[in-house]
Amino acid sequence: MQSQTASLDDLFQSAVSQGSISPATLQSLNIQDVGQMIQGCLGIAVDAVTASKVFLVSLLVDDSSSIRFAGNTQAMRDGVNSVLDALNAVKNKDGILVSCRYLNGTVLYPFVPLDQAIRLTSSNYDPYGGTPLYDQTAVLAGSVIAKAQEFMLNGVPVTSSSLVVTDGHDEGSVNFRRPEAVEPVIRDLLVQEKHIFAAMGIDDGGTTNFADIFRRMGFRDEWVMTPSKSGQEIRRCFNMFSQSTASASQNATSFSQTAQAGLNP
Repeated sequence: MQSQTASLDDLFQSAVSQGSISPATLQSLNIQDVGQMIQGCLGIAVDAVTASKVFLVSLLVDDSSSIRFAGNTQAMRDGVNSVLDALNAVKNKDGILVSCRYLNGTVLYPFVPLDQAIRLTSSNYDPYGGTPLYDQTAVLAGSVIAKAQEFMLNGVPVTSSSLVVTDGHDEGSVNFRRPEAVEPVIRDLLVQEKHIFAAMGIDDGGTTNFADIFRRMGFRDEWVMTPSKSGQEIRRCFNMFSQSTASASQNATSFSQTAQAGLNP
């Protein structure tokens, strides 16, 4: 087992060598500001985790002003908190690490043990920014790739479940300007059959075809939710993800079954 922490470049290079990611994905993630954002998500050191296997849960939460204008700020807080509640209710919590970042780049917390995850409140979630959806989805996927590789290099099996939530089309992405630019990164994650990647596109009045956008980004249809902009629907979709993620966290069989089944309406 390796005892020292590998650099981000070493993690990605080793992932390419092992066939976990393609050279194209390495190139797209090897942009300086993208790498810096991924580095900021990695969190807890591998040596500080004593579990024999690890389950990574990562959340990318829309903090754009349209969430507030639609009156859904509290529904988003409730939804994210429901994920933590569901994970805290499972029998086997050892090795569950959670991270949460906002769509405009704020890292609420990098990967930390479940009992250190911070709940969303009025003091730490007040949506007001834009919607750099493609850039930040790539950062989220990159952080999962890097953290999973870090544990695998140390002989620790890893699975993961991630959720991207937005209520608008991309505005402001700089490094990934089309949905297809993100697709190779997500594809490389999913082909390993160790990762779940879900997306929620909250209705923006029909302006955005979220099902199409997410499909072009690489998400699988069975892991895409397109609720109306009502708080009740948003909470329901978060609950669907919460229950699926809690089930997937328990063992390899549960993970495989959940990943194949997708989200149950």
